Amino acid sequence: MNPYYRLIADRANHRCEYCHAPELVFNFPFEVEHIIPISRQGADSEFNLALACRSCNLRKGNRVSGIDPDSKTEVRFFHPRQDQWDNHFQVDTASAMIVGTTEQGRTTVDYLEMNSQPQMMARQLWIRLNLFP
Repeated sequence: MNPYYRLIADRANHRCEYCHAPELVFNFPFEVEHIIPISRQGADSEFNLALACRSCNLRKGNRVSGIDPDSKTEVRFFHPRQDQWDNHFQVDTASAMIVGTTEQGRTTVDYLEMNSQPQMMARQLWIRLNLFP
């Protein structure tokens, strides 16, 4: 396990810092990931580390930006240390969709596939169990 896990997980309230999945419903700890990957000169410091579910971490990979589906311009992904989640995302509890409300939010939702069918099915259950949002 990552030596920073306890610190990062506690700071994140044991939720994925991207899709806000609750860690408690998984049978293994979430991953400590580099917001700016080491391969892109990111630091191995607390400021550059985030708690991520396996799905978000795999889909993000070593990317830090993508093309916004609306503006068609390249924008950086949501940065958990610099950005407030509520300023970039909204949750439609009726559909269980996460809606990006900014370029960063839309791009992050799109690239991390936050509204894939399996993600939305799980999120619907979490909403019914009052574990999300």
